This record gives sequence, C-alpha cells and structure tokens, in this order.
Amino acid sequence: MHCPFCRNPDSRVIDSRTSDDGLSIRRRRQCPKCGGRFSTVETASLNVIKRSGVVEPFSREKVMSGVRKACQGRPVTDADLAMLAQQVEEAIRQTGSSQIEANEIGLSILGPLRELDEVAYLRFASVYQAFESLDDFDAAIAQLRADHAARPSATPVAADDVQ
Repeated sequence: MHCPFCRNPDSRVIDSRTSDDGLSIRRRRQCPKCGGRFSTVETASLNVIKRSGVVEPFSREKVMSGVRKACQGRPVTDADLAMLAQQVEEAIRQTGSSQIEANEIGLSILGPLRELDEVAYLRFASVYQAFESLDDFDAAIAQLRADHAARPSATPVAADDVQ
C-alpha cells in the first residue's frame, strides 16, 4: 500500500477492525518513512460472469434496478429493494466463490422477491425464466397457490374474543 503523502511503497498496519456489516475490514496504517497515518478499507471482490463472457464487479445497484422494473406499481419501497439486494449479495458471498455467473444471481433473486411481492416475482420470473406461453404463467401461479395451501394459516380471531 503506497503512502498517500510521500508515495512510499510500504506501510505498517496499526489497527484492524471489521465493519458493522462484516463485509469489509478497516485498517489504520502508518508510513515508516514520513510517519503519516491513513486508513484503508478492504473488501473481498465478487465478480459476475455475464452471458457474453465479460467479467464485471458485482453491483447491488444493478440488482435493485433489475428488480425495480418488476416492482413497478407495486407497494415495494426502495428500502425493501435495498434489503433484497443485500440478501442476494450475502447469499452469493456465502457460496465462497469470488466469481459467479449472472444466471446464478437471477436464481438467488427469485426467493427473496417471492417473499417480498408475489406479483413482482411473477413479472421477474416471466422474463428471467423466459415464459413462452400462458401455460408457463399458469404453472407458476399454480405453484404459488400450492405453496399457500401448504402453509399453516393463522387461526382467525372470533369477534367475541376481541375486547
């Protein structure tokens, strides 16, 4: 690490701390030549392999913008989208791989998006999974209905029980 003050190619780590989100490390450094102190932030790189073969850094913003289109007109806030993008990034990082295919990112979006908004999920899935006919939509909707039927429903409260 070059010193930002005197450009000396060496520095000494004085202190290291993990960030609040646990995804980066902040290091306090000192230059042995000029004595200047500075901080660095280190993160593990995560790259996306696009369908074309191009490799680019992972971007939460790209996840949010892609999902935002599916959520248009739905009661989904930017905070919801940010949380979804964070969940997707955490899931991808848990694989331990430094490179991931774009297709895998799309698959990791489907689960959290389904929990967030089922209509947005159907919109995203229809594009992402290339639905070609109404039968594809029917199958996806049937799966959602089956999952709803399998969930234990909340016990309704009788009007007499409410005070």
